[in-house]
Amino acid sequence: MADETPVTDDRDPAVVVTAMVDHVLALAATWTAWDGRPVAAGDRVYTPHKAIRRVTDHLIDHLAELEARLAGDRPIPDRWHASAVTTPVDLAPFTDQDLDEARSRLTRLARIWADRLNALTPDRLDRSPGEGWSFRQLAFHLGEGVYYADAVGDLSATGAGG
Repeated sequence: MADETPVTDDRDPAVVVTAMVDHVLALAATWTAWDGRPVAAGDRVYTPHKAIRRVTDHLIDHLAELEARLAGDRPIPDRWHASAVTTPVDLAPFTDQDLDEARSRLTRLARIWADRLNALTPDRLDRSPGEGWSFRQLAFHLGEGVYYADAVGDLSATGAGG
């Protein structure tokens, strides 16, 4: 099994998270043109709503982990359905109102992450309490969340998925 530990570099971890959200929201701005067909990506399918759900759930899950570890608690186990499930809501049209909601939700989550990461010393980022990746590694792992949005892609030119 390959080592899944996130690779870090000299970028500010808070910027990694906020840049991921900016990237997702830039693509999401094109998704009101989605034609309703799920987009295949490997053995999964994605839709605009599913991509937003996955990014949001990912940010929440790891934020809960970070906060629990800082408090000296064990994180609550992840029970998300993740990408394995495409719900009926995931198949709904992606409207201007959905985009507005996604912007509000993801911008706030990115800000919470940036504030929390910026409050940690470099040592705390790299020598994080409890079991699991360091908080720096968590931030870089979150940066990989662009995958979900990239799976749907930029629909401004085509007006369709797939």
